[in-house]
Amino acid sequence: MIRRDRREELTGFQEGGSYDPSYDLQTDFVMVYGIHGDFQERIRAWKEKGYVVHLMTGVSWGGYQDYLNGKIDGRTHWDEAQKNRKYENIIHGTSVDIPYMVPTIAYADFLTERIRIAVDAGVEAIHLEEPEFWVEGGYSDAFKREWEIYYREPWQAPHASVDAQYRASKLKAYLYTRTLDRICSTLKEYAMQKYDRRIRFYVPTHSLINYTQWRIVSPESKLLELPGVDGYIAQVWTGTAQTPNVYNGVRKERTFETAYLEYGIMQELVRGTDRRMWFLHDPIADDPKFTWKDYRTNYIRTLVASLLHPHVSRYEVCPWPRRIYKGEYPREGGDGKERIPASYATELQIVLNVLGTMEGQDAKWLTDGLQVGLLLADSAMYQRNHPDWSEEAAFFKYDGTEVASALGNEFMELLDWSPFYGLALPLLKHGAAVRPVQLDNAGRFPGYLDDYRVLVLSYEYMKPESSGLHNVLAEWVKEGGTLIYVGDGSDDFHGVREWWNQGSKKYASPMEHLFASLGLDTELAAGEYAVGKGCLAYLPLHPSQCAILPEAGEQLRQTVASAVAAANLTNGEKLRWEKQNGMALQRGPYIIAAVLDESVSDEPYTISGKLIDLLDANLPVLDQVTVKPGEQALLYDLSKAGDGVQLIGAASRIDEVKESADGFGFVAFGPAGTQAAARFQCPRRPRTVTFGQEGASIRSQVEFKWDEGSTTLLLRYANDPSGMAVKVHW
Repeated sequence: MIRRDRREELTGFQEGGSYDPSYDLQTDFVMVYGIHGDFQERIRAWKEKGYVVHLMTGVSWGGYQDYLNGKIDGRTHWDEAQKNRKYENIIHGTSVDIPYMVPTIAYADFLTERIRIAVDAGVEAIHLEEPEFWVEGGYSDAFKREWEIYYREPWQAPHASVDAQYRASKLKAYLYTRTLDRICSTLKEYAMQKYDRRIRFYVPTHSLINYTQWRIVSPESKLLELPGVDGYIAQVWTGTAQTPNVYNGVRKERTFETAYLEYGIMQELVRGTDRRMWFLHDPIADDPKFTWKDYRTNYIRTLVASLLHPHVSRYEVCPWPRRIYKGEYPREGGDGKERIPASYATELQIVLNVLGTMEGQDAKWLTDGLQVGLLLADSAMYQRNHPDWSEEAAFFKYDGTEVASALGNEFMELLDWSPFYGLALPLLKHGAAVRPVQLDNAGRFPGYLDDYRVLVLSYEYMKPESSGLHNVLAEWVKEGGTLIYVGDGSDDFHGVREWWNQGSKKYASPMEHLFASLGLDTELAAGEYAVGKGCLAYLPLHPSQCAILPEAGEQLRQTVASAVAAANLTNGEKLRWEKQNGMALQRGPYIIAAVLDESVSDEPYTISGKLIDLLDANLPVLDQVTVKPGEQALLYDLSKAGDGVQLIGAASRIDEVKESADGFGFVAFGPAGTQAAARFQCPRRPRTVTFGQEGASIRSQVEFKWDEGSTTLLLRYANDPSGMAVKVHW
């Protein structure tokens, strides 16, 4: 029975250090981080261990002092550092000589030459990480030059007006799009010409939701227009998902809900395309002040949130495994620090090997939630600074390396981004399957909106980048779609110089143009309006109010429910919104479930059957699992296991199980120093189990535990990256 092939690249991790058996995680590929020092030796060492090797390097920052100080081309490039309105360099981390960069042509060419040696070293793919331009930037000389080239007008200080802020951010996204296009296209052609070899380029990037919340501009969906970019890594993890937001007037961390929405918008980047997407998880976080218990709790929240998006089945199982398996973090109760608990290390190994089996699994929802698409555009990033904000707010920079809840109220308010969460959370908390939908893609891909019957839209925190998007939306509504528009027209950014207010026919806001495209008056009262076979429901309310005021959130829910009822009545739709507090999905034999707090009830969600808890190092057999509000579950349903010997879950990589008349055998691989557990379904009770290192004679017996009720066998052994041969005898 063959289970996995490393060439499929279903799981991977990134590591800047050399090979070490304690974090030989046995994924399919490894991303060697950084072109520095012994990177060619690091590539060789990981290849020798059987990994497919990629390279990852930063694209907006890095150890680029030779370039900055003029050693590359004889000209210093400190004028290309991102600067705020105090003309201070915007620094990555704490090193004053590592600024975030304005991506000029010269900088793009420098990165191209620097990365070329990785192509020569034979890596299979290159990841250009985090193209980031901070909203408080836009004051360096290089940016001023780029402004005059792009806009054909003198530079304006971004804080001078909302128009200047919007245009500055739009330019920032363009510059990093141009840079990635230049690097990827040049090096793809080089690899073909010199080596007759195709090399792939990916962009590890935070979600559009997180970058907007943290006030960073990045290309996001614009990269889909670049033929040289083959896909993304969704950099969603505890550090992004723990950013607080507001629901019913209460600001707090909602890690599961935030992660669910973040993974959702990242899934939308590649849905319906041939681009690859890996979802990132991190069992730790960039902030080292938490306990292992805290890390585990929030890791599980993000893990389960990602698995509820079945269109993606590739995963970066962690960044920096060295800090997980060799790092020390505060003990519970504050008495010193400790290494990773043995049980958590085993659980992580179980999970990352489960992740390698998600590809090709049929998905079926076990809960019946109304699917609601919440439209989101890249332009949301362009509105995250305002001339009226205080000077302290203008210079505020948050990157997730400290807990956001420790910030002062003014700064926490800057991270709230309540207009978006005001539309998302009141629906999600009451059982709607809210899916962020990339508005920009509606103009790129024919039929992109066909999978949705209900869409929610507001232009109070983002803007449509072309009038053609309204033609697509109008056609979708006329064909039977239900569009709920929420907004009161009060956003200052409606007045920026853009397509809806230029030319002979001008509109005060893109909302008015949308209404006109639907054949309706530009000024409407609240209510529902028939448009072809579909309808528009209009709620003239600023969406941030739906986050702050419970009654406004309820008004939003009532508007959606009324519009859905109208759609069922007028065009025979069979849409149902079952108010519930949980969601559960079956992916092949796996059941993924979560129950939300702050919801319609405190009732738990119960799952019955022969189940294996994959989030428990003991892989216990359970007849019933109860998931309470605020909890999540990842289970194996034994009724879906199939006949004969079946691997249910293991804290080791097991690629092949060989059956014979007298039993079965396999070879298990895992990081040194971790305890392994593996559970198999068997057609009969084993008599003995023996094991030894791969290549050596099987030399000893081990204890095993047989569960008669489930006909499953639990094995325990020490992991070994060189392989442990196990033989089970009937």
